[in-house]
Amino acid sequence: MLALVVAATCLTFAESNAQEQQRPVPVVVKTPAPQKPASGQSEPEAEVVRVETDLVNTLFTAVDKDRHFVTSLRPEDVRIFENDVPQTVSMFQRETDRPLSLAILIDTSESQKGVMAQEKRAARAFVDSVIRPGVDRAAILSFTGVPRLEQALTGDPARLRKGIQQVRVEMSPENERRLAAGEDPLPIDQDPSGYTSIWDAVWITIQEHLNKTPGNTRRAIILLSDGDDTSSRIGKQEVIDLAVKSDVVIYSIGIRDADFPEGKLDAGALRKVSDKTGGRAFIPAAAGDLTQAFSQIDQELRSQYLIAYSPTNKSRDASYRRIRIDIVNPELRKQKLQLLYRQGYYAKK
Repeated sequence: MLALVVAATCLTFAESNAQEQQRPVPVVVKTPAPQKPASGQSEPEAEVVRVETDLVNTLFTAVDKDRHFVTSLRPEDVRIFENDVPQTVSMFQRETDRPLSLAILIDTSESQKGVMAQEKRAARAFVDSVIRPGVDRAAILSFTGVPRLEQALTGDPARLRKGIQQVRVEMSPENERRLAAGEDPLPIDQDPSGYTSIWDAVWITIQEHLNKTPGNTRRAIILLSDGDDTSSRIGKQEVIDLAVKSDVVIYSIGIRDADFPEGKLDAGALRKVSDKTGGRAFIPAAAGDLTQAFSQIDQELRSQYLIAYSPTNKSRDASYRRIRIDIVNPELRKQKLQLLYRQGYYAKK
């Protein structure tokens, strides 16, 4: 039950992190002419005037039938709908340089023991490839029945590598003895090492770490787990709702020790949380395919479009609004491109 949170967006599959929550957008900035401060005085601050809009911002990715990313779409090639009502696009642009806020969330229950070394190796390569010091930040967390912060959000690749290196499978001697004897583990409040609380860990990662990052960053969790939750108090749908409201995309990598006899690989659960939040689930056939899964996530984070519109429904009723993006260019439709984006957002109150 591996969970790679990453903070730092499946296909049909409303994915590409449709970061659609309606956020205030700074649209007017007034900066007074520079004045030389008197000796001992601080530099005068720029005056910033913020005008709130109701723009809905959605990130999406396009892939062809060979799973290659399509990076040449134009505004007239697509159309966006909210609750099946066509919307007028206010902004359309390639989104390649947005700062990333990622969380790599790693399942450290017994089902990961045989694949942990490969997971850590792939995660280190991902960090070295993706994180731009001074621009992007990531955190490393591990979990069994409870999550543990291995490295707080940082843009220092060396710290992230160290955080990944110290991740280890956790099982207390007593619970090891109990499992070997076919007995139930100790109660979770006494010893969480015999449990797997995936959705609790994702919830805490969003609430305590990613929700504290700047709103203009691309928030994502990379979850390494087999999806077999045994003890969460938070439900899967609650996690999906929180991720959507927090503009957090969840990428899942489903993997487990093939020799571990208990539990299962719940690919359906992993696909659901990824599809609904605008991410994608990867189910490597073997531990050696982990690097490819990380590479796909890397490419996707850098191959997105930002589309924005002012919804025709102006009601601030906190309702959930479905989003659909269609290819309307006849030639591109023949290519049967798949668009990955988040499937909806919650309106403001």
